[in-house]
Amino acid sequence: MHRSGAIMAWNVFKFCTALRGLGSIMILLVLSVVSVTYYAVVITNYGPLLSNGGLDSVYAFALLLAFHFLLVMLLWSYFSVVLTDPGGVPPNWRPVLDEERGETLPLTGPEFAGSQSGAPLPDTANPRIRGCRKCNQPKPPRCHHCSVCGRCVLKMDHHCVWVVNCVGALNYKYFLLFLLYTFLETSLVTLSLLPHFIAFFSDGEIPGTPGSLASTFLAFVLNLAFALSVMGFLIMHCSLVAGNTTTIEAYEKKSTPKWRYDLGRRKNFEQVFGVDKRYWFIPAYSEEDLRRMPALQGLEYPSKPDLDAQEF
Repeated sequence: MHRSGAIMAWNVFKFCTALRGLGSIMILLVLSVVSVTYYAVVITNYGPLLSNGGLDSVYAFALLLAFHFLLVMLLWSYFSVVLTDPGGVPPNWRPVLDEERGETLPLTGPEFAGSQSGAPLPDTANPRIRGCRKCNQPKPPRCHHCSVCGRCVLKMDHHCVWVVNCVGALNYKYFLLFLLYTFLETSLVTLSLLPHFIAFFSDGEIPGTPGSLASTFLAFVLNLAFALSVMGFLIMHCSLVAGNTTTIEAYEKKSTPKWRYDLGRRKNFEQVFGVDKRYWFIPAYSEEDLRRMPALQGLEYPSKPDLDAQEF
């Protein structure tokens, strides 16, 4: 039994190591899909229509304008997720128990000893005191350890291989915008290439070179697949934002009827996107929001007073 547990732990470690090695490969894969799509939409099918004049040119111009706008927002959001640290626990961080008096209460000696020995950390009357056995340090509220990154991540949602990064407090908004703009872009491409895809199954002759026809067919199939799959993720994460929870927390609190961080849909939305409406749909925050909203920093979260004793 002990041997099988050791083998399982070794296999999990190998799996996490493999995920780290995917890094540049996944980024290149995303850029490859973008390149094929760009060639099929702009170079092959709609770019040439701009010189035709008439309604065809107007339609092509409008479609290409929307295509390029969504593509810029998609890539901006994507690389914001890839390059933004999701948030780590600051060195020597301790939970603040009384903010007015500035008192802090770190983990006690026995609690740290328990984490060093691999034993479960003992329960405490204060739910803010949580420790990570792997990092051997206290954990802020809603913080979880990522086995792929090898560290604790603030308000961790999941580790995403597509962005080669953890999705956490500091880049969750960027991830949601990446999903949104990916869905809009892939849906636009799918609809714009649908007539060309249907033409493949007609009896008439299809104009174009083998390369252009192949790129059109491939781009349609890829974008349709991404549109359908991303739509599911987008709907799921919209429901998570509405309840002010994460993927991990949604799994952990299945038996909890009330969630202490659920402050209402508008406030829950602002916990992720900020208050300034000008920044809601771009991967950035206003300085004012960053200054007055501690939740955007990932260390402190407002909660319902009557549920403060709830585990998290």
